[in-house]
Amino acid sequence: MTADSTHDPVSGRAMAQRLLADLPRLKADITARLMAEQPVYRRLPPEQLQHDVSRVTEQSIRGIAQSLRTGRPLEPEWRAFQRASAARRAEEGVPIEAVVDAYYLGAQVCVDVLRAALPPDQVDVAYRTLLTGLRVTVAEVTAGYLEERQAQVGESGAARQTMLSALLTGTDIHTAARHTGTTLPPAYLVLALAVGTHRDELREDVDTAVAARRKVRRIRAELDRRIGRPVLAQLTADEGLALLPRSDAADPAHRTWLADAMTDLSRAAGVPLVAGAAVCAPDQVPDAARLATEVRDTAVVFRRPPGAYHLDDLLIEHQLTRPGAARDHLAALLAPLADRPHLLPTLRLYLESNLNRRHVAARHHVHPNTVDYRIRRIATLTGLDPADHTDRIKLTAALAALDTRQREASGDR
Repeated sequence: MTADSTHDPVSGRAMAQRLLADLPRLKADITARLMAEQPVYRRLPPEQLQHDVSRVTEQSIRGIAQSLRTGRPLEPEWRAFQRASAARRAEEGVPIEAVVDAYYLGAQVCVDVLRAALPPDQVDVAYRTLLTGLRVTVAEVTAGYLEERQAQVGESGAARQTMLSALLTGTDIHTAARHTGTTLPPAYLVLALAVGTHRDELREDVDTAVAARRKVRRIRAELDRRIGRPVLAQLTADEGLALLPRSDAADPAHRTWLADAMTDLSRAAGVPLVAGAAVCAPDQVPDAARLATEVRDTAVVFRRPPGAYHLDDLLIEHQLTRPGAARDHLAALLAPLADRPHLLPTLRLYLESNLNRRHVAARHHVHPNTVDYRIRRIATLTGLDPADHTDRIKLTAALAALDTRQREASGDR
């Protein structure tokens, strides 16, 4: 790259030093102006403002400072960073006009700082450098944004969706693989995910749709990183299904790999994740997907902690939640408690805490004697004593059956 022949190294260094010295204040001022003048930024998750937007602002200022100091155009690495940042904003649904406006606003703030501190001749140089930088930046940002939007519906994305659909429906997968250029692996690890709610999705001052898309993007990005290429997956803010290629369906090492992957996925998304898992050959994906979904739902019903579960982790629980006369009978055992709002939560926590009455009392903010009274009432009304081993199994099964029926009636997973 060729340096600007009119560049004055002394004034260039002075301007660069001024910007870098004011970097923390500039970042804060630009963020505040964005929130004040662009409503979309006021509704972004705080994490996004504090990390992504702040980081992009800092890198932009550092790039301009380097250009002022050296007299050279912005570096390719800087341009690539801006393009990638714009692609992330496109994936999150931030409007392109808001993205571009942020750069113009940032340039204006930088000019105001330099104009107040430097001689007029140096300010003219700063103007020219900033305008040149803006021209380059807007071109990279627009290109990165549009490329990502096109990729979302482009040929590669369509091919993955075609292949995913074929595998999930059991259509001629080998024909679909030839048409989409997909190499089928020996096996797939099928993951059915239950995705927790990010704290930003609960904030009234945050655009919850953007927060949800950021969460989904991070899950997808971590899956892709783990596999080393785009994964076949369909993801929403609440749940998802992913097909992860494996070299051997019988390899027990996938459990250790999956445990580590779930930890990384949860950390990347910032939410708890519960998954049902099943390993199968490509032509067995429809059955494996149904099983993984059932296992996931069973883990959720039984309030299992975040992580991945296979059928053999939940054999009894899975069977208890299957439709039939036995499940209906189990759920009916708790009917006498339906119009007594404190008894079911007390019973549930009492069983989950291994009959620890003090733990139940602390959680429900009542005296332990109140817990004892409620447990006696439950035993009287249902004819089942939670302290009795056999009755405890029936009550646990009855709660699972009741939860499953209620979830089905409400249309939840």
